[in-house]
Amino acid sequence: MKKIHMSPDMNFLAWVYRFFDLWLPLILLAGLTQFVSSVELNSDYWLIGIFSGIAFVSFGQLSGLYRTWRGDDLFLTGRLILQAWFLAWSAIIIMVFFLKESESYSRLVMISWAAITPFISILIRLIIRYILGKVRSHPKNQTKIAIVGAGKVGQQLAKNLLNKPLLGYQIHGFFDDNESLLGTKIDGIKILGTTETVCDSIASNAVDEVYICLPLRAESKIKSLLNELNNSSVVVKFIPDFFTFDLMHAQWMEIDGLPIVSIYDTPLNSLSARLTKRLEDVVLSTFILIGISPILVMIAVAIKTTSKGPVIFKQTRYGVNGQKTNIYKFRTMTTLENDENIQQAQKGDTRITSIGRFLRTTSLDELPQFVNVLQGKMSIVGPRPHAVVHNEQYRKLVPKYMQRHLVKPGITGWAQVNGWRGETDTLDKMQKRIEFDLHYINHWSVWLDLKIIVQTVYKGFIHKNAR
Repeated sequence: MKKIHMSPDMNFLAWVYRFFDLWLPLILLAGLTQFVSSVELNSDYWLIGIFSGIAFVSFGQLSGLYRTWRGDDLFLTGRLILQAWFLAWSAIIIMVFFLKESESYSRLVMISWAAITPFISILIRLIIRYILGKVRSHPKNQTKIAIVGAGKVGQQLAKNLLNKPLLGYQIHGFFDDNESLLGTKIDGIKILGTTETVCDSIASNAVDEVYICLPLRAESKIKSLLNELNNSSVVVKFIPDFFTFDLMHAQWMEIDGLPIVSIYDTPLNSLSARLTKRLEDVVLSTFILIGISPILVMIAVAIKTTSKGPVIFKQTRYGVNGQKTNIYKFRTMTTLENDENIQQAQKGDTRITSIGRFLRTTSLDELPQFVNVLQGKMSIVGPRPHAVVHNEQYRKLVPKYMQRHLVKPGITGWAQVNGWRGETDTLDKMQKRIEFDLHYINHWSVWLDLKIIVQTVYKGFIHKNAR
C-alpha cells in the first residue's frame, strides 16, 4: 500500500499556513508594543517573538495542524491551533522563568498577545477556507462521486458529505445490489442501480470518483468491481466496514509497506503525543505544587495532631501498561489497607478519621499525587487508579476494563467530571466509569485535558459520591 500524500494545492496551502504561523506571533507582538507608550520594541521582544513562532509551528506540526483540511472540521482546526499555541506559550513561560527576564516584559502586552494570537490564526484560516469553499461550491468545480453500497458505511459517508457542502462534493447516487431499493431514495440520494451498472455512469462521464462501501464479506464482489474499474480513469477509494468489528476508533499504520489496523490503541501511543502530555504534566504540576504548598503543610499538621499514623499513605495501584506502582495520598483512615482484603470506603465508614472525612469530601486527600505526576508515575488527567484487588475483580466482569491502562492514571478524569466517581457499589457504576475512561483514551488531546481540568475546578472538588 502506497502512502497517501496531499494534493499539490493542499500541500502548498499547508506551507502557507506554516508561513503565517511562523511570523504572526512576532508581527502581533511588535504591533501591540506600539499601542503601549511605555513599552519599547527591544531585543527582548524580538527574541520571544521569533522563539514563539518557531515553537508554534513545531507544536502545530506535531499535533497534525498542517495536514489537508478538506474534510476536517473547522472546530477541530481551531482546537489544534489553541493546543499548539498553549504549548508554545508554556515553552515561553519556562524560558522566561529560567532566564529570570520576566520584569523585562509588559504584562499588558504579553497577556493581550497570548489571547489574540490564536484567534487571528483561526481567522486567517476561516477567510481562506471561505474563499476556497465558495470556489469549490460552484457546480463546475465540484467533484461528482458515486457510492457503491447503500449500507451503514455508505449512508454515513453520504451524511458526512451532505453536512459539509463547501467541501465541493456532489453525490451522483448510490449503487446497491438490493433490488428492492432500486429507484428509492436514502436521505434524498437516489439508488440508481446495482454495483454492475456503476461503470455505465463512469462511461457517461457522470462520475469523477467512486467510493466502495461494501462489507468485507463481499470480497469477491469487491475484487470483481476493482477489476472493472481499473480500466477507467476515475479515482477509486475503498472504505472498510469499521462498524462490523467495532473498529471505529482503530488507526491505520504501515510497516515497510504492510498495512496494519491498530484496533486497541490511543493517540497517546505516539512519541510526540507522549512528549506533549509529559510537558503539560510537568509545567502544570510544578506551578500547582508551588501554589498549594501552604495547604499541604496545614493538612499534614492537622493529620499528625488528630490521629496516630503516617501523614502520607502509599497504596499499590496499576499504572500504565498494567505495571504496579505506589501512589501517594493523605491518610484519611485509621487503617492502612494495601493487600487483597482492601474494602472500598462507604458512607458512614467508621475507619475514616474526622479530618479524613473532610479531606475525602473535598478531594484534598489526592493532592500529594501531584508529586506522583512529577515522578512520571501519573498524569494530572487520566483514568483514576484503582486498587490492585479491585482491578483483578473488575477485569473479569467489565469488557475492555484493562484498556484503561493504556495510559497513565490521573488525579482527575473524564469519568470524574461527568459524575462517575466515588464508591462503585454496583457493576453498572463501574461499567459507566470505564465507558468514560475509554472515551478519554480514544479521544485524547491537550484540549480535552484542559477542558477536564477547567471542569474539575469549575464544578468544585466537593461531590456527593465522595466517601
